[in-house]
Amino acid sequence: MPHSRKLLVTGGAGFIGANFVHHWVKRHPADRIVVLDALTYAGNLANLDPVKDHPGFRFVHGNICDQALVDRLMGEERIDTIVHFAAESHVDRSILGPDAFIETNVVGTHVLLKAAKKAWLDRDDAPSSPRFHHVSTDEVYGSLGPSDPAFTESTPYAPNSPYSASKAASDHLVRAYHHTYGLPVTTSNCSNNYGPYHFPEKLIPLMIVNILNGKPLPVYGDGMNIRDWLYVEDHAWGIELVLKKGQVGEVYNIGGNNEWANIDIVKLVCQLLDDAFAQNADLKRRFPRSPAVHNQAASLITYVKDRPGHDRRYAIDAGKIMRELGYAPQESFETGIRKTIQWFLDNEAWWRAVMDGSYMEWVKQQYA
Repeated sequence: MPHSRKLLVTGGAGFIGANFVHHWVKRHPADRIVVLDALTYAGNLANLDPVKDHPGFRFVHGNICDQALVDRLMGEERIDTIVHFAAESHVDRSILGPDAFIETNVVGTHVLLKAAKKAWLDRDDAPSSPRFHHVSTDEVYGSLGPSDPAFTESTPYAPNSPYSASKAASDHLVRAYHHTYGLPVTTSNCSNNYGPYHFPEKLIPLMIVNILNGKPLPVYGDGMNIRDWLYVEDHAWGIELVLKKGQVGEVYNIGGNNEWANIDIVKLVCQLLDDAFAQNADLKRRFPRSPAVHNQAASLITYVKDRPGHDRRYAIDAGKIMRELGYAPQESFETGIRKTIQWFLDNEAWWRAVMDGSYMEWVKQQYA
């Protein structure tokens, strides 16, 4: 890659996108980085506070489905690298309302592909060595049995939810634009991410904040659904390697080599917060409603009816990116989950604002 890049990061105010932006600004301070985000419920400008004053950073409030806006940004910023995170991503929400997932994940991806083709392939003054990197998920591969081998890049697609079906469709569009038009693309399929700025509707942050608030810890079914967990900073590092060294047209699975059953994660979070409360009297003062005050966080665990079509197991085989690009996750689940819990303890104002809706009221005022 050339020394200085001009990146468009879609969904850069979301959980994974914001962490990638932090990572990139730290590693490549000379680059221009433009974030395009619609600031839906999971997008949060506060996630970008650490980089908002960086001279190469720009935030644009807008929707990836807005073709005119995307075309304009590609031209005025001379974008040569798109890192596409923007997506509706919560399985439960896709079951209740799939339309938004089709619109954002399929139509929005197509808008970006058309803009990239126009800017990079249909113009004489196109930037050199452009790249469209599409961030996808392991859920496109379907579900695994207890002894099935982990997903590889050649695993057939078998999505089981409206969310994963919409991501599979977007993956196929990216592939088609490469094979049909020669658009320089790469795709990564990642396992479940966790870490700082994780929106508290997902399993790990929900368990943390519910323990702190003394609320039930809902566990689907028998709690034995298994996922491979990837610390979000390790994901950002994997994407950087793909952008720097990945072969155009290739797919890379990025995983954490951390398979955990949901119930075991919940019990671990309970134990770690019990330990933290036992060692820190200030936590007992700040969160007096939490059973962790009395070393009893696990008393909040509540088994609830399983979600429809709940995939039993996902597991990523990250061998390709490790062999070809030198990738290796830096965090074990035990070290990453400790960092995550500590971040939520240190950033109470962030998750309180997200959960009580005051952030969204502020957004409405900003963009009224």
